[in-house]
Amino acid sequence: MARRRKIRSSISIPITLGSITVLLSIALLVGWSFLLGQKITRSADIAGDVWLLVLGALSFVLIIVVLVLFVVSLARGIIEVRKQDTFIDSVTHELKSPLASLQLCLETLGREGLEGDAREKLRHMMLQDVDRLHAFIDDVLEANRLSYARPGMLNLSDVPLSQLTEQCAEAVRVRHKLEPQELFIDVEPDLIVTTDRAALEIVVKNLIDNAAKYSERPARVEVVARRDSDNKVLLEVSDNGIGIDRKNLKRVFHRFYRVEDQEARQRRGTGLGLFVVWALVKQLGGNVQALSEGRGLGTTMRVELPVAHAVSG
Repeated sequence: MARRRKIRSSISIPITLGSITVLLSIALLVGWSFLLGQKITRSADIAGDVWLLVLGALSFVLIIVVLVLFVVSLARGIIEVRKQDTFIDSVTHELKSPLASLQLCLETLGREGLEGDAREKLRHMMLQDVDRLHAFIDDVLEANRLSYARPGMLNLSDVPLSQLTEQCAEAVRVRHKLEPQELFIDVEPDLIVTTDRAALEIVVKNLIDNAAKYSERPARVEVVARRDSDNKVLLEVSDNGIGIDRKNLKRVFHRFYRVEDQEARQRRGTGLGLFVVWALVKQLGGNVQALSEGRGLGTTMRVELPVAHAVSG
């Protein structure tokens, strides 16, 4: 809450100052135009005065436009800095939690007389922590790569969507310890997509992982894919989780953005997963959309992709 007030305060100062400056400029423009208009009515050189009035008015308008653009740019810059501060806080938390767990496991393994079952359990916990770190680092690196990616940098191949979805779902099921009935897959077995397999795998895995992460147990995560009437692939990942307010449905794809909600903040995250999904789907020539009726009513992530990606020349 204190961070939110600080952000609003930082943004409100330049906006307030900029608004006052713009209003003063408008007042000066109106007053100057009125005085010059009065002068024109009493002047013999009307043409020269009219040109002076027009040029002066255009100059004032230009100044006002520049001021408005400056204020907007400054506010955006402040918001971006605050988002990066939040991202750094999230990164710190994401790194410290598994590292602390790994340290505790290693210290426990160093004790004498530890039974085999206990050692195996600790080994399994360490593998899970390493998997979390690996997935987190992948998201950070992928988000950074996408910032400099150019169109056409794709490795196209025929991808069996059903097989890829099952592999991604199994990885998420193990990571979140989901029961088989908590994750439902319905993908046409013969559905083949000509696209970049690595990029599509990241998209599907991130969407399923996100659905599982923001669902209460027992979860109900559904992955459905089919070919629509326009010869495109429609992939939907739905959950019965905490949902998203309608005002945030587009914002969730922004880089570093995390919903200002206590229930959402309790889940680990950096605000990069859905940004990576959005950027990769765009590279694959598709569109992604978040759908939700509101808090507590679940979320559906809808991805539309071409069956065959157009090769850029």
